[in-house]
Formats: sequence, structure tokens, C-alpha cells
Amino acid sequence: MWDSTSTRNRFLRPLLVAMGAALALTACADDSGEGDAASITTADPDNQSPGTGNNAEEEPPTEAPQPEQFTIAGTGDVLIHDNVIDEAAALAEEGDYDFAPLMAGVEDLIDGADLALCGLEVPIAPEGVEPVGYPVFAAPPKLIQDLASVGFHGCSTANNHSFDQGVPGQERTLDVFDEVGLGHSGTARTAEEADRPQLYTLERGGREVTVAHLATTMVHNDGYPPPEDEPWRVTDVSADELTELAGQAREDGADIVVASVHWGAEYVHEPTAEQREYGERVAAGGEIDAVFGGHSHTPQPVEHLDGGPQGEGMWVVWSMGNFLSNQDEACCIPETASGTVVYATVEVDDDAAEVIAMDWLPVTVDRGPTDDEPHRGIWPLLDLTEGATPDGVQLSEETVQDRWDRMLEVMTDQALREEPPSPTGEEPIVEPRGD
Repeated sequence: MWDSTSTRNRFLRPLLVAMGAALALTACADDSGEGDAASITTADPDNQSPGTGNNAEEEPPTEAPQPEQFTIAGTGDVLIHDNVIDEAAALAEEGDYDFAPLMAGVEDLIDGADLALCGLEVPIAPEGVEPVGYPVFAAPPKLIQDLASVGFHGCSTANNHSFDQGVPGQERTLDVFDEVGLGHSGTARTAEEADRPQLYTLERGGREVTVAHLATTMVHNDGYPPPEDEPWRVTDVSADELTELAGQAREDGADIVVASVHWGAEYVHEPTAEQREYGERVAAGGEIDAVFGGHSHTPQPVEHLDGGPQGEGMWVVWSMGNFLSNQDEACCIPETASGTVVYATVEVDDDAAEVIAMDWLPVTVDRGPTDDEPHRGIWPLLDLTEGATPDGVQLSEETVQDRWDRMLEVMTDQALREEPPSPTGEEPIVEPRGD
């Protein structure tokens, strides 16, 4: 195991907290005199055993049912560069693609969530168009099937690359999502579809819980805008308008509303002033439970903002960085090599559902130093930091440690998970958005 003071502290802290709690409980018992056997038996005035004498007919107190919890995962950008496409072709039979092996190393982080949402930043190639990477993307349709195979249930599709392949690519993307059975949010084929949030239904806490997923972008690429006469094809709304969409989703039956927002500046580690203003206004609107941010290609912090549906705050991750991409220190800034899988924890009882926490786990890519070398996929950075050496990984100890140190500079170890979650029930039902 590689030496990492932050990692050791991460495992030591829960132990110290538990020891402190135990000492506190012992002190309370000693001070009150209620911790010894004599004081406990005074609840029975005749000092009789349970089930005899005056207490024979008393029913033992029943505990109130505990609220149930489940997780919603969000990931950074799925950005399919040429090297990723080439490797997916090499892993498949001739004429096909297989992206699943490139994501297999982090499958536990995805399929452990009850609802997993990706940030798809590329359109699917229209019929007759060859797949291609940066700067004008067109991903193979097989990508969507492979996202489903590693545990994703849906994705946001509103971003600055939504119209890299024009309307044909934008529509083909949603058609393939529908064929595979994944949800999608942020782009639409009709004005009516644009008005519908993506809904997911889960059986949790003894009842149906409906999660609405909204998505919007504040960024468009020059030369590839949405059609002027059909602006509804991609959601680009103000914070107040996003709040209105969330409010309508709640009126239509959503218990939880999460939003993916493509915003900010690329290659920076903190939210811009514009991001922060937008996020704080969304939180103040009181309709959205959590925001998953993207676009910077670098991790940005998790924060709890004032407001939220219950007035107890709204969770936001300003950016989750990259998920599957071909970016790292060889092409860009070092932080582009890594991203976060962020988990919003939802608590459900008979009357309500609310997001009560947001935490994260780090991921990182392993690609050759030149585009002539194969892309070796995406891996759990924390495991690599702790000495795991999965087959095929060729990252050096120094590189892994540097990426982990840079991650902690931005995220700190606040809200860092110990391990991926596990599903708490059956898979969610993906409600169709299209006609």
C-alpha cells in the first residue's frame, strides 16, 4: 500500500469518532446514575421480571419504522475521442465497437447506485456518418448499449456538442436511447417532448418514488447552435425557468427532482461567478433537490447551498470532471485525467422523499502518452492510490499519487465515500418521454 496521509486519516477518522461516542455514552451513564443494574430495574416498582405482576399485560413499545434510503449517481463527461473509438473497435468483432471493457473497472461504482445518470457530451452518428472524435464528435450507436451494460439508466444530453451532427445527429441520439431503453434529458425531437421531464419510478420505502431528471446547458459551440426556429431542441433556460420546470414536474407527481447543468469554464477548478449565481438562484427556488454539474473537464467541489425544497439546503456538485475520455496531462492539464462519481442519498418515508447528503468517489483514465497507444480505460482512483493493480493498468505510482493529491486539493476528503453503494431494491422503471 502506498503511503498517503490523507488516505490513512480517512480510515482513522471513523474509528476515532466511534471511540469518542462510546466514551461519551459511558460518561453520561456514570454521571446520571442510570447506567447500573439497580437503576434500570426501578422501572418495575415491585422489581419483578417482565411478564409478571402488574406489567403482565403491557405491550412492549414498538419502534417507528426507519426511513429507507437510496442513491442517485451522477458522472462526469462521456467524451468519446478518436483514441477511445479506435480502442472500442479493436475490442470488438470487425465492424463493431465495444466500449464496455473500457468502463469495466468502475462498473461497481455505477451499478451499485439505485439510479445512475451519465453526462453524454457527444451525439450519436447519424445514419451514413462514420464515427469520429474531437473537435466535431459523432459516437457509434453501440456506446449507448454499453453505457446500459455497466449500469447507467439514463443520461443528460444538453451540452455544447449537442448539435455537432446537426438535427440528424441530435434526433439519432434520442432514437438510440429509446431503442436501448435508457432515459434522456436535455434535448428533444418535438416541442411536446421538450416539455416532459425524464421520469424514473422506483419502489422504495414501501411505495412508489418518482424521480424527475432535468438537464440544461449554458454553453453552445460557435458554428453548431440549435436551429433558430426550433430552440426547444436543446434546453437552455434561466435558473428561474429551470425552477418552473421542476415545479411542474412536482405537480405532475415527482417526489425528487435532480438537474444536470452544463455550465462554467473549461479547465478550471472552482465554479465561476456565473455558475455560482445560477446555482444559488436554483437553490433559492426551492424546487430542485440536487444539481449535477459538468463542462469544465476537471473536478469541482460538492457544496450545500441555502434553500432547497424543504428549506434545509440544496446539494450541488459544481463539476464532476471527465468520466470516459482521452484527456490527461499529456494533452491538457493534469486534472482532466480524473473525475468523480457523485452520489445523492435520498431518504424516503411514508410522507416525503428528500436528498439528505451528497458524497463522491474518484475515477481516472489510463491512456498511452501518445494517440498511437491504446486507451486502457477508466479506473477507481482511490483503489489505485491504496495499491490495487488491476490487469492492464500501466499508470505509475507517481502518476497515481499526483492525481490523487490534485483531487484532494480541490475536493478535500469531505464527503469522500469509503466504498460504492449497493442497490436497495429493484431496478428503476424508465418512463418514456417520446410520443
